[in-house]
Amino acid sequence: MKEIVVLLCAAFVFGACSPKERSAPDFKIQLGKVSKHSVFNGGDTVSHWGGSVVKGEDGLYHMLYSRWPKDIGWEWVNYSEIAHAVSESPFGPYKHVDVALPERGIDFWDGSATHNPTVHKFSDGKYYLYYMGNYGNKKIVSVPGKAKINWVHRNNQRIGVAVADSPNGLWRRFENPVLDVTHGDSVAHDALMTSNPSVCQMPDGRILMVYKAVGKKFDLPKGGPVVHMVAIAENAAGPFKKYPNPVFLEEGVRFPAEDPYIWYQDGKFRAIVKYIKHVDHQRIFSLVHYDSKDGIDWEKARYHEISDRTITWEDGTTQKLDHLERPQVLIEDGEPIALICAADIYDENNVRQSFNVQIPLIVMKYSTDE
Repeated sequence: MKEIVVLLCAAFVFGACSPKERSAPDFKIQLGKVSKHSVFNGGDTVSHWGGSVVKGEDGLYHMLYSRWPKDIGWEWVNYSEIAHAVSESPFGPYKHVDVALPERGIDFWDGSATHNPTVHKFSDGKYYLYYMGNYGNKKIVSVPGKAKINWVHRNNQRIGVAVADSPNGLWRRFENPVLDVTHGDSVAHDALMTSNPSVCQMPDGRILMVYKAVGKKFDLPKGGPVVHMVAIAENAAGPFKKYPNPVFLEEGVRFPAEDPYIWYQDGKFRAIVKYIKHVDHQRIFSLVHYDSKDGIDWEKARYHEISDRTITWEDGTTQKLDHLERPQVLIEDGEPIALICAADIYDENNVRQSFNVQIPLIVMKYSTDE
């Protein structure tokens, strides 16, 4: 394979490259060394999870992230809220500022919990915050460190979007989800719930969404299988047209993937995805890479593997985390520079300690000719 330099060839600009030379390059994605100040946690009082970063007109980096009280256990599904932090650098340190999407009551579809944000500035100059919301009885059904899902909240999950003129807010929320379940079709892939949106703006200005869907094929309340679906809208606030075929599938696996982040670059749609491998009745997590020509049909990228959850600190030491997921990519000047992930470890008392980590991205580009 030939490594591509910053400019594939000067003639490309003037239209002189051959079609073969213009083909979309293959990306090889690697993780750089992580600074100690690139870890953002809530200390002894707050559990942190997935964060998404966008640069504001103020020159600051704004992280929208999930959090909930630590003393109630791993109760994200019924107590999470989306909060807001800022930093002068994409790699931190980040400081909490306020709550972007607080609880607003069970009269709203997203009134009890907001979670898993992804924030974007689109070509209209506005900021869009996509997220999962739900409502329910907020009943705690676990003890600290031992999560047991509240199925009422889990199955009320839907995808929403909020809009603002600045990542500082105020965020305008809507009365209805931007992507609801498919009603009246019990065999639809998303008949039970929709959540965990990933979005990007397509070259023609439309909005592409890949989302997590759960159907009713298997016994309730758990349902399943868990798959990912594609939807496209003319506008950031929808409506979205759903496409019929699931993506990121593995034959014979009910829950093969989660938490994609999608973007368009150099002629292809790219995705970093949490991959779930089942070995000896255990689930093994890693980060992998898919790509697509049209955003609808996805294939494993030539350089598929990205990380087995091991990070390398600036001093050269390595650490394998229990979880490294909810990947979100920060792109500047057309290039991905940072991977923002939710992560955790279990401490000496077997208590789950969660945080956001900002990882430098190294993207090597290779031509597709052998």
